[in-house]
Amino acid sequence: MICHYYTEPLFFFYVPELTGILYYSHIPAIVLALLTGLFIFLNDRKALPNRLLFAICIFFSLWTLLSLISWTNIHSDFLLFSWSFFGMLSAMTSVFSIYFAHVFLEKKDLSTKTKALLIALLAPVIVLAPTTLNLSGFNISDCDAFGFENRWYELYYTSLGVLAMLWIAVLLIRSYRKAVQGFKRQVVLMGTGLLLFLFSFYSTGYLASYLTNIGFLPDSEIEMYGYFGIIVFVVYIAILVVRFKAFHAGLIASQALLIALIALVGSQYTFVTTEAARVLVSITLALTVAVGFVLIRSVMREIRQRKHIEELAKDLDKANKQQIILIHFITHQIKGFLTKSRNIFAMAMEGDLGPVPETMKPMIEEGFRSDTKGVNTVQEILSAANIKSGKVTYTMTDVDLKALVEEVAGDLRTGAEAKGLALNIECGSEPISVKGDRVQLTNALKNLIDNSIKYTPSGSVSVSLTKQDGTVRFQVQDTGVGITKEDMARLFTEGGHGTNSKKVNVESTGFGLYIVKNIIEAHHGNVWAESDGEGKGSRFIAELPA
Repeated sequence: MICHYYTEPLFFFYVPELTGILYYSHIPAIVLALLTGLFIFLNDRKALPNRLLFAICIFFSLWTLLSLISWTNIHSDFLLFSWSFFGMLSAMTSVFSIYFAHVFLEKKDLSTKTKALLIALLAPVIVLAPTTLNLSGFNISDCDAFGFENRWYELYYTSLGVLAMLWIAVLLIRSYRKAVQGFKRQVVLMGTGLLLFLFSFYSTGYLASYLTNIGFLPDSEIEMYGYFGIIVFVVYIAILVVRFKAFHAGLIASQALLIALIALVGSQYTFVTTEAARVLVSITLALTVAVGFVLIRSVMREIRQRKHIEELAKDLDKANKQQIILIHFITHQIKGFLTKSRNIFAMAMEGDLGPVPETMKPMIEEGFRSDTKGVNTVQEILSAANIKSGKVTYTMTDVDLKALVEEVAGDLRTGAEAKGLALNIECGSEPISVKGDRVQLTNALKNLIDNSIKYTPSGSVSVSLTKQDGTVRFQVQDTGVGITKEDMARLFTEGGHGTNSKKVNVESTGFGLYIVKNIIEAHHGNVWAESDGEGKGSRFIAELPA
């Protein structure tokens, strides 16, 4: 059947008598969406964000193409068939927008449960699309199906658009709060562009359908202004590609996208017929050229800076690797010499080298202590270098942390008592187990307790171990020199020293707490320090999962 009152379109959808805004709103939107989606997809076909964006562009382009056909075609059977797809394509655009936003912002695929939820939301629209619960008829006089659309079906797929906007808005706020500074701008650009696109797409389409259905407007012409939202979205995508190399697109590809955008807008001069349309095209073209020119200039400057930074980073990385190799060589050599010297002093103390005069014994003991400190210092530097280069490996087993704390604290008791300090140990009566590397945990516990002993001139050092709500809490509290606010920021950093720490402990390397932090974090725990200020003691706390 044919709607006899209207002109048969040329090339399937072109009718010269129709207003130019119809073609100006539809054709550029379709071409822009398809070109952008295809461009992003071809840059990296395996990347999930690229594929999802391509899918959104396809669904939107199909919806817009069907809209153009519904405005121009006069074959009622074909129009009825095409009209039944509007709700399904609209819903798929919404659901895939949610999926895309998640993957882009969180850098990972959705969980199976979330995917199942999205499929459940989409299923009714797809299942009911070919039934009378979607369309119950067609008006062959006016060539439309406005009076035969099921209100509940239309309300459902439109509500999916509202849900998508709310869902994405919440996701954006959450992602922005967690994002690092460099990624925050990408969150804002992608989120703003996607929300503007969805808002213009759904608000104008729904408003047009509603006002037409109640007879307030003779037709739904105002819906075509909603397609301009895709142009805003494409511009934001172009900025993401050019400025941030999003979607794995390179500089040449980024410039090609901008040039294609300018060429596409300019090509509209070939079919606009009214003066108003020409003015609109001219304004759009001028804005596109201006934005493109500014972007390309800024990108070229940024690319030069980035190349310079990359070259510096390579030089620095090379220097770091050479430094680590040198540190390992030197420290291994020094450690070897000190160990040999320490062993000689040990043999002399044990009498293995024959009788030692009483006057020599204090000197031998001091030499042994000095070499032991030297070996420990070298070992700290080696451990820090290994941590920095990622060479430390962890063998995770069940460790009785209570027994380990008592053992380490017991070994250090002699040193504490030699300074006149009281070393208190409170670990309870029940075993407390953690999953960890016994050797590395021993190193961390020893560092924390020994650190407090070294920086406590008088008073006491108290060691405690407790377990609560699946967390094991190890704490060392002392009555020592305390920590100023300025020094607190330097703790747990590589080579970090307090302002006056060298005055109290001249042997400090500054690597002890840095090593502790890396060991505890490798065990999925946290470590930090607390102090009421200089001269008021300090507390070092480490928490590990039980």
